Order: sequence, then structure tokens, then C-alpha cells
Amino acid sequence: MAIERTAVNPVAWSEQMGFNQGEVVAGHTRTLYCSGQAATGDDGAPRHAGDMAAQVALSVDNLEAVLGAAGMSLANLVRLNVYTTDVDLLFQHYGVLASRLGAAGVAPPTTMLGVTRLAIPALMVELEGIAVA
Repeated sequence: MAIERTAVNPVAWSEQMGFNQGEVVAGHTRTLYCSGQAATGDDGAPRHAGDMAAQVALSVDNLEAVLGAAGMSLANLVRLNVYTTDVDLLFQHYGVLASRLGAAGVAPPTTMLGVTRLAIPALMVELEGIAVA
């Protein structure tokens, strides 16, 4: 059975930012809950200190790696939480994330939260997702 996704947008502003207010998902048989993925290398050490755009890109790469290991891709994301230590700076580089999601043809419901710090002080952004297949 194919996954059926129906966007729920009682307002239109979020669509312009690349995410839906909600999605009804039907027909899935597997759900993957991804822990937060940040700009770390294979050794777990942080990368790209002070470079938000590079940290966002690597965080998406790492999220994609978890999805790929489960036989999924960004196209399977149905929920995305974004944690950042600098909301204003992230908005300046949000296109890095939005373009990757757009290329995958998804606009998952998303929450962005500004936090004091992440687990490793040099990290500025962390992506946590839920995917279905």
C-alpha cells in the first residue's frame, strides 16, 4: 500500500516557508523515530564551528544517513523538529534546509525552538525527525 499524505493548512503562510501546519498520513506500515542529528562527523566530533549554513547542511546529511539506513529518505519525513542556539542566524540560512526538503518533495510539519545550548557547545542546530514508509 502506498503512503498517502494530505496537507492540512487552515492558513497559507507556512506553505510559503516550506512546511505544512499538519499532515494526515495513511497507508504506512513502518515508523522511524530519529534522534537529533547535528553537524558531527563519523567520530561524533562537531564540525563547522561558527558556520550555520555548513552545520545545517551536515545535519541534513546526517539525518539522511539515518533515514537511508532504514531504507527511507527525506521524502518519508512526516515530522521535523529543529533546535537552534540562534534562531535569527538560522533564519538567514534556512534555505539550506528548505531546499533539501523541497527537492525531496516534502513539507513536513515543523517546529523550530531556540535553545540555550545543544549537547555539544560548538553545535548550533539539531534536526529531529519522524518518518514513515
